[in-house]
Amino acid sequence: MICGVDEAGRGPVIGPLVVAGVAVESDAPFRRLGVRDSKKLAPDRRETLAPEIERIARCHLVVVPAEEIDVMRAEMSLNDFEARLFATIISELHPETAYVDAADVNEIEFKRAILREVSCDVEIISQHKADDLFPVVGAASILAKVRRDAEVRAIECEFGEPVGSGYPSDPDTIRFLEKWIREKGSLPPHTRASWDTARRLLAESKIRKLDAFGER
Repeated sequence: MICGVDEAGRGPVIGPLVVAGVAVESDAPFRRLGVRDSKKLAPDRRETLAPEIERIARCHLVVVPAEEIDVMRAEMSLNDFEARLFATIISELHPETAYVDAADVNEIEFKRAILREVSCDVEIISQHKADDLFPVVGAASILAKVRRDAEVRAIECEFGEPVGSGYPSDPDTIRFLEKWIREKGSLPPHTRASWDTARRLLAESKIRKLDAFGER
């Protein structure tokens, strides 16, 4: 039994982090389906592949809300937190070999971090761009991305307006945060308060208010 583990939503300032694991006896079915890195597939193709992956493999997902990410960031690095989440997935699936997309710059250190947390005897192959190298990791990346996208859509429905992708590089996300902070004076729910982007926007809003007060 082999498994692949990958995440979606490591960097966004809005929304959860999703980690997915996929376990199969062979990745041949994934190769036949044309499974690959989720970032190289169109959204509708990912949506089509996700149920096919779930049909032919054992799957396990962990969805970590923004508030929990903030709590864990106060205790450990994001890399260590991801290693713990990956270990949780691997322990649940009990593969003989686990292929993981290394979150750390040091692939070996990420492997060691997972091994410190995992509860089963497993060989871990930790590589950068594993989602492009191994179909079983590509399958995990698809499930993680599809679930993350669904979570963002749910957040938009809750707010009643678009929030963009949730990434700091997305102008729509920044516009949404600036508007919310300007109107409410605080960060919206589902925002990672520990992120530099969130702190910066809050600080800039306070400076603008002080400047406006000083001009009166």
